[in-house]
Amino acid sequence: MGTVHAKSLDPLPMHGRDLGVHPDDLMETPEPEQDSKQEILENKDVVVQHVNIQGLGRTKEDLLGYEISDVFHAKNLIDVMKKAHVARQKLLRLGIFKEVEVLIDTSEGVDALPNGLDVTFEVTEVKRLTGSYNTMVGNNEGSMVLGLKLPNMFGRAEKLTFQFSYGTKETSYGLSFFKPQPGHFERNLTLNMYKVTGQFPWSSLKETDRGVSAELNFPLGVTNHTLKWEGVWRELGCLARSASFAVREESGHSLKSALSHTVSVDSRNSAIFPSRGALLRINQELAGYTGGDASFLKEDFELQLNRRLFWDSVLSASLWGGMLYPIGGQPTCIADRFYLGGPTSVRGFGMYSIGPQSEGDYLGGEAYWAGGLHLYTPLPFRPGKGGFGDLFRTHFFLNAGNLCNLNYGEGPRAHLQKLAECIRWSYGAGIVLRLGNIARLELNYCVPMGVQSGDR
Repeated sequence: MGTVHAKSLDPLPMHGRDLGVHPDDLMETPEPEQDSKQEILENKDVVVQHVNIQGLGRTKEDLLGYEISDVFHAKNLIDVMKKAHVARQKLLRLGIFKEVEVLIDTSEGVDALPNGLDVTFEVTEVKRLTGSYNTMVGNNEGSMVLGLKLPNMFGRAEKLTFQFSYGTKETSYGLSFFKPQPGHFERNLTLNMYKVTGQFPWSSLKETDRGVSAELNFPLGVTNHTLKWEGVWRELGCLARSASFAVREESGHSLKSALSHTVSVDSRNSAIFPSRGALLRINQELAGYTGGDASFLKEDFELQLNRRLFWDSVLSASLWGGMLYPIGGQPTCIADRFYLGGPTSVRGFGMYSIGPQSEGDYLGGEAYWAGGLHLYTPLPFRPGKGGFGDLFRTHFFLNAGNLCNLNYGEGPRAHLQKLAECIRWSYGAGIVLRLGNIARLELNYCVPMGVQSGDR
């Protein structure tokens, strides 16, 4: 039975990043006993007798026992190396260590077996308080983000984070507490308190949200689930004196208390430039049953399919859709409705500038759908192949979608017919640049079609 404890060893180095062990390293000591042990390691089964962890400060050992337990089940040296590498990745995933190095040595001591091994993880903990500063660009807006973080707060990978963001259209600050389940990092609980002030020029609207939320994440088979409760006090106001009467009518205070559930399946090999795999995400939100003056049922989904073709080209197809159903005869709020248009949905149209509007202010809709067909190819003549040039892709696209309000007394067939009328669509081509694994920058030439009166 293996134990977890700290112990000093004369290690055989397995440097953490590549876990490379060379046969020459195993044969440096000429003693006959070591030679016999070497033969055992290479050709016969081994037993991992001890897994030691060095460098622990405030981290609790019981948390790490879950992450390294598989190492005890290794049967030969190659298996030990593989399982030690997986354990190292799990330890780094916790976010509580700056570095993790792996060392393997033959067992020593009175209880040492002829084929026994000791595995040692040398860890370096992160500081008790860390800070960060970065800028973010997305959806045609930019922001500066300052953060303070207390990682590993109670010794079991808990995290307390304070974040302040100041942007061109949104300013926010929030406090969040993250708690994973030991041994199952994907199962975690997050508690949030926040205040967000945003500007929505397409609606001449400004909104201030003050809220709290509790979020539970957990995997189930191949799916990932999120259960969330959110209570938010919303203050809506006019962004300009020229705001339409319909927006002024929506101004004021409201309280929303909502339960939501999200299920997703993601087999893509990348979130930015996927070349294979699929994504399915379905979200349901129910407001009003836990309090507040907003009552509705909201359903929306996202589907994406990717397939590699000839000459390193990739064909990608996407489909989004959603419906907002008011409960209790109350009209829906402008802050809860769907919006469509812009570079993230139907290219060639103004940002969220499709659908119902009043005096130039876009009011959103209670139902929508949008789809896209994209062909990504390498740059012509492949400049910079194998290096900087691979960050760029040529982009050909066809987008379509529609946004409207529904009369819920008419039935599903009438709803589908209304969503099929006055379809907006666009096509074009451009260049896409991948910025790391977090964002993409597009420069496109778009031809909008199916433009309706009031669209921008």
